[in-house]
Amino acid sequence: MKDWPWYGHIVLAAIIFGLIYMVHFKPKGAELNRIKVERVQLENEVNKLRIKRKELNQIEKEIKSLTGTLKELEAIIPQKREISNILRRIQQLALDSRLNIRNFAPKGEVDMDFYAEWPIPIQITGSYHNLGRLFDRLSRFERLFNVERFTIKNLRTQSPAQTISANFTAKTYIFREEPPEKKKKKKTRRK
Repeated sequence: MKDWPWYGHIVLAAIIFGLIYMVHFKPKGAELNRIKVERVQLENEVNKLRIKRKELNQIEKEIKSLTGTLKELEAIIPQKREISNILRRIQQLALDSRLNIRNFAPKGEVDMDFYAEWPIPIQITGSYHNLGRLFDRLSRFERLFNVERFTIKNLRTQSPAQTISANFTAKTYIFREEPPEKKKKKKTRRK
């Protein structure tokens, strides 16, 4: 090699550097490019996951809000009938309003789509003012009540506390998770 011209040494050095480049640096460059592409993909996935986390946080807040609303609505239209509780509460409302309950005869449920109506015919005696007080208290009752088929009559023998007789139907509602048709289908399938 000592006898080689100067450019021969340069060519030999170029060949050696070329081989080193091909064997060592080129595969590392390809691996580096692959890692860069993988990094970009991972960054995109991380950004997507951050967006989904924000959406998840928002959904969780909505779920908490809706759960609170559901609890409030369940107090108005509960899922179970509480006959004894409702009877006691209406009797207490009537007593607080200074009325006498003559008849309290809950009827059977009337199934609707996702709820059932529960009519409760009531006959009361007392004063007109006290009857208004009962209706006011019933309107503030935690459960939803509608008053239907309302009639008032004068009593034949009156006293200061007993001047009228009233008949009405207090209708409340019971929430059902499934329509009655689906429940019937499930029962027939079990048989």
